[in-house]
Amino acid sequence: MVANLLNVIRTENVRLNPEKLGELYAQLGEAGTEDVICRAIEELAVRLTHCERLWRQNNVPDLRKNARSLIAIADQIGMSAMSSIARDVTIAIDNEDPPAVAAILFRLLRVGERSLTAVWDQHDLSV
Repeated sequence: MVANLLNVIRTENVRLNPEKLGELYAQLGEAGTEDVICRAIEELAVRLTHCERLWRQNNVPDLRKNARSLIAIADQIGMSAMSSIARDVTIAIDNEDPPAVAAILFRLLRVGERSLTAVWDQHDLSV
């Protein structure tokens, strides 16, 4: 009988490194930091979408390149969880483990979306 279905809802903690953002503010000032954050968020959103598209097209070499680029961008603005998960995607690709790539990639997409929203909300950035 299907009456005893378990519904699992997975939530991911979003970790932002406030020290990294503090360094940016010290180096670039408020306007410069806000500009860097805005550009990084836009680029991360585009690359996350591109990662999903590349995975669906089974374009693993370009998926790896795109995931690698996410690491540096996420690190730049203190998105340590996103950077770490993007690194895990590249490791799974290097290990030629398609099920792991799929699982980690979709974790990256979940965390990425939540991280971008958190940074956006934290800095009250408007379009």
